[in-house]
Amino acid sequence: MTEHTKDPIAIIGAGHAGVAVAAGLRSRGWAGGIALVDVQHDAPYERPPLSKDLLAPGAGDRVAPLRKEGYYEAKGIERVTGQAVESIDRAGRAIVLKNGSRRPYYRLVLATGSRARELPIPGADLDGVLALRTYRDGLAIKQSLVPGARVVVIGAGFIGMEVAAAAVKNGCAVTVLEFQDRVMKRVTSAPVSAYFEHLHRSRGVRLEFGAAVNEIQGDGGVERVLTSDGRSFEADVVVAGIGVLPNQELAEAAGLDCRDGVLVNEQCRTTDPHIYAAGDVTRYTSTFSGTSQRLESIQNANAQAEAVVNDILEHPGKAAEVPWFWTVQHDVRLQTAGVMHPEDEVIVRGEPGTGKFAVVYLRNGRLAAVDTIGGLTDFRPAKKLIPTGLLLDPALVADPDVKLEDAVLGAGFPPAIHEAGAALV
Repeated sequence: MTEHTKDPIAIIGAGHAGVAVAAGLRSRGWAGGIALVDVQHDAPYERPPLSKDLLAPGAGDRVAPLRKEGYYEAKGIERVTGQAVESIDRAGRAIVLKNGSRRPYYRLVLATGSRARELPIPGADLDGVLALRTYRDGLAIKQSLVPGARVVVIGAGFIGMEVAAAAVKNGCAVTVLEFQDRVMKRVTSAPVSAYFEHLHRSRGVRLEFGAAVNEIQGDGGVERVLTSDGRSFEADVVVAGIGVLPNQELAEAAGLDCRDGVLVNEQCRTTDPHIYAAGDVTRYTSTFSGTSQRLESIQNANAQAEAVVNDILEHPGKAAEVPWFWTVQHDVRLQTAGVMHPEDEVIVRGEPGTGKFAVVYLRNGRLAAVDTIGGLTDFRPAKKLIPTGLLLDPALVADPDVKLEDAVLGAGFPPAIHEAGAALV
């Protein structure tokens, strides 16, 4: 293990990645200082419930903390709250806070996450125009979802569709405006989109595609949303879910290599050997596809945090985990393993009308990703099968009565993977 120094490990950002680095270092033997620097005053909290549990009818106003009260003090993790970092002094190995104070570091971890992309249109600053990224954002949206409220959601990604589902449950009249031709197009295929479109419409959500929003109007507060083709949608509340931007400004100003995310290697090292980055702010080359990607998920944040901890402690790194994601809309769970590409071969397993099916994505005959809707039967073996690069028989994959692991061409699914599949989460 690296010899400890008088300077601490400094972590900027107290989301899932930042807290996981701090907790992992301490639980695995790091005896030196750990400083967790966060611009927010709130105790670090779970992020997924913001668009799910927090907005549900009758739900309380709190979300679960990432660690119990007293954890950080008990573990000797210093929390520096309400302090933004002004700059990184790489030569002096110190961070400079907005108040002018300097905090030296032995190693620095950037876990600055991402922020909601702002609407670049007139009226975006009106009262009632909201976005969802933080706990306080969630509270503001929650308080707006009153019965009878006219809610316009701009963007049909995961966040937008989860907010739409919650708004309908709260008795709101909901319209979703999406520039693309289907929901969740960036992350899934047409069959999955079609299923969720039908699901949302059956619950009362109005979906409008090809809707390019160019203005929000109102006298002080939002009253209507206008699209480029001349349509007008009355609104009391507008929620923008048009994606996020990585908080890479500190890294850029410090001269680190950034390209829509801070570039990191498999150990999450940046171009400075004393600085790491983890979570939504990072961009890296996928072990499985060889493509550059920036993933916004809890799984990625935790996996990268573990890579940081291993490298700082000079422990052997684990094999890369297959990325996985999930969303819950109208009580239906979509869970994904792997990252699909638009050119992948799309094979539906099962009947979407039953509400329980899977969509498999083959790339050059090999499993690249899987979407499971309403069940995890194919998710478990797919998560093990994706890293193997084994060829699959498309005809067998299309038969829902054939286990996915039995669709492998040639010698068949390796026994070790076959046996492990049932135990996966």
